[in-house]
Amino acid sequence: MLKISDLLLLAERYGAALDIPRKTVSNRVFRDSKKLQQLHEGADIVTGRFHSAIEWFSENWPDGAEWPESIERPAAVSREAAE
Repeated sequence: MLKISDLLLLAERYGAALDIPRKTVSNRVFRDSKKLQQLHEGADIVTGRFHSAIEWFSENWPDGAEWPESIERPAAVSREAAE
């Protein structure tokens, strides 16, 4: 089962791979530059938004960056197949 700490790890690794700050990562994922910081400070997140963020990271993972082994990566789902 995925946890908020997994989401924060993905955000950290994504930001490091692209050399961008947490606020920028947060804005890309949530369209809210403060959300990742709030989660880091103990805030909660609704399930749908959490899973959407994990999927966002999977779909937008930087080329050449290694996905953390401790986190199961979601299977790629074609947008056309989902519709």
